Formats: sequence, C-alpha cells, structure tokens
Amino acid sequence: MAEFDRQAARPYGVGASRADIGVYDEGLRAYMLQVYNYMAIGLAVTGLVAFGAFSMAIDATGQLTAFGEAIYVSALKWVIIFAPLAMVFLLSARIGSMSQSGAQMAFWVFAALMGLSLSSIFLVFTGTSIARVFFITAASFGALSLYGYTTKKDLSGWGSFLFMGLIGIIIASIVNLFIGSSALQFAVSVIGVLVFAGLTAYDTQQIKEMYDANDDGTVSGRKAIMGALRLYLDFINLFVMLLQLFGNRE
Repeated sequence: MAEFDRQAARPYGVGASRADIGVYDEGLRAYMLQVYNYMAIGLAVTGLVAFGAFSMAIDATGQLTAFGEAIYVSALKWVIIFAPLAMVFLLSARIGSMSQSGAQMAFWVFAALMGLSLSSIFLVFTGTSIARVFFITAASFGALSLYGYTTKKDLSGWGSFLFMGLIGIIIASIVNLFIGSSALQFAVSVIGVLVFAGLTAYDTQQIKEMYDANDDGTVSGRKAIMGALRLYLDFINLFVMLLQLFGNRE
C-alpha cells in the first residue's frame, strides 16, 4: 500500500489559507465517510449471508440439510474456509488496476464469501451471545478507530510489530484447524484481540493519511475501498477473537 508524506498531503504548510484548510478537511471527512460506509455495507452483506446460509443448512428438527452437509462436513468446507483469504490477496494485488465499480463488486463478493465462511458460528455459539459480542466489538472498534483518527501520536512504529503478530496468528490458526487444541485457540484469541485492537487504530490513521486532495474520483474511490477492506478485516477478526473468549457455546 502506497504511503503518503503527512505534510505533503495536507495544506497546513506556511501560507495555507483557512479556505484551503477547510476544503481539505471537508474532502477528508467525505473520504473517511465513504470508507466507513463501504465497511458497514460489507459487514451487512456478511451478516445476511451468514444467517441465510445457516438457515438453509439446518432443517426444522435441527439436523443438517444436504446444503449443510456440503458446506460444514464435506471437503467443500476447506474451500469455503480459505476462499476469503485468497480473495483478500487477489483484491490487494489487483485493486490498483481495477475500475472503482470492479473493486466494489470484488469487495461485495469477498464479504459474501466471508459470510458463508462465518455461518458456522451459529452452530457453535448461542444467538444471544453472538449478538452481545457483536455489540461489544462495535463499541470497542468505534473507540479504537476514533483514537486512530484523532490522535496526534504517530502510530507508524506499531506497523512491524502488529504485522508480525498478524502473521503468527494466521499460522497458528491454520495449524489449529488440524490439531484442534483448546489451549492454542485460547492463546490465539487473547493475542488476536490485542493485535486487532492495535491494527484498528493503526489502520485508521494510515487510511486517513492516504487521503490526497489532488486524487481524482476513481483513485479516491479505490483508496476508500481498500481502506474499508482493512477496517472490515480488523472488525471481523476482533469479533471472532472476542467470540472465542466470551461467546456462550450451544
């Protein structure tokens, strides 16, 4: 992801007028609102697909349907588990060459795949605890993102540490898919909450600094979608880690 010099991207240098600053701030607010709107729509798509898939997977007696057997038991479940990860890499690598509409469509497809992958949480956790943890996540995410947006502290130094933590979590989570260790899952969840809490603040600041008043609509739109993807992933992963820690199991 391209980085932009903080001072060069802002009209706060010597000789900047209040009008220049006002125009910049207005554009920045519109850009960040676009980021959060994309993210919110992505979360809504994920939630609808997850609940819809679960509803189709369970019959009136609580048994798995043929569709449920396919997505939760058969070998297809591995494709469903890893498809969102593959889609993230594809979107990250290709977004610079996509049209804004193409990038939007890829983001919605990714959000739907993530919903299909996450639908299994309804088999494991009670609906009440899923809703409770979702609202806890939303409140925590909002506070952390607000901190990242408003703080004057440079959070760029967190990047390397958080990235190493993220790689460790991904590797440990993949390993635990096969060994099923509850102790490892607990450790991953605790560390994951800390890492994704930090990433929420860090990514918000980085997304804010990506804004350039000189960008045209297409470039700004692609940046907003990529920013939404980063915050969406922070939210989803924070939610999953908190659910592992505090969710009530069926």
